[in-house]
Amino acid sequence: MYQAGDIIALTASAWRLRAPLAASSYGVLWQAESCSGGAPAALKLVNVEQMTLALPPQRACWTRCAALETGILRSLQPWDRRHIVALLDSGEHLGQPALALELLDGDLARHLDALAGRGVSVGFSQALDWIAQVNGALAKLHQYGWRHLDLKPSNLLLGDGGATLKLADFGTSRALAEQAPHAYSGTASWQAPEQFFPHDGQHGAYRTDARADYFALGALFYRLVTGSLLRYAETCAAAYREHGSDGAARLRAQHGGALPPVLEAEEAALFMDHALRHANPQGTASAAAAEATLALLRTLLAPRPEGRPRHALDISRLLARVRAGLACAQQPMRSAA
Repeated sequence: MYQAGDIIALTASAWRLRAPLAASSYGVLWQAESCSGGAPAALKLVNVEQMTLALPPQRACWTRCAALETGILRSLQPWDRRHIVALLDSGEHLGQPALALELLDGDLARHLDALAGRGVSVGFSQALDWIAQVNGALAKLHQYGWRHLDLKPSNLLLGDGGATLKLADFGTSRALAEQAPHAYSGTASWQAPEQFFPHDGQHGAYRTDARADYFALGALFYRLVTGSLLRYAETCAAAYREHGSDGAARLRAQHGGALPPVLEAEEAALFMDHALRHANPQGTASAAAAEATLALLRTLLAPRPEGRPRHALDISRLLARVRAGLACAQQPMRSAA
């Protein structure tokens, strides 16, 4: 068990633990300071207590996830970390991988919960800016040959007082070159259909590519704008909680062998109402802005991968259309001569 004041020696420096920040199924996160001076860090360590209780296959999986994250972050160049959390140091502690990451302001999930507790909504322009930043992070990750497969608010870290977002937690990432069906990974409430429903009905086999990350980006867009999860996401999460990976087959059976609808008509209407009302309180949003906003959401949330954007540039162009439509709507009306 870790305690404040413990010293963790990594490759570049020794780090003194200051205060716990968060914990997950296999990891713990501590605020730490370098014994040699410099900026504080977030030290990510394996949860030794959970590792002791876990069976050997689970322990091996957790160790692989931590090592994978280290390898991905080490491969990035300094100029590639604009929207990806930076690795400051790494090494081993008690025979397990350990990472020192840049210390940011906290994760987006907690920030959204805090806003909701105060009755505050995310502004539409802020939502667009955050989506653009996450798209940039995914573009860089995909460029390096990886798909994230667990994009969600708790894996997005806020910096600069909330102005910037950085993608974190790469333990479930998979190489884009690996195209064979793979084991279940990720979080049910943020998964693309192909990530939740097995490939060709094969138990435990899922076929994903970079476009699974774009679906999660669409789910994030909906969450930021409306303040709620997609009904599809809630349905998948409930099925997984009750039945594990068998929940997918049960959902298909409930829908006559088809997938549950991803975006209901009333959800699309709710999204548009929130988006355009927040963007233009006077109700002056243009038809172009409305069309482009809904097109962006629908494209990201396409049920099948081939209906989603091919790459980040497509998403950037859709975002530009939304902003252009809003800019036209916000221009003052000129009086007749």
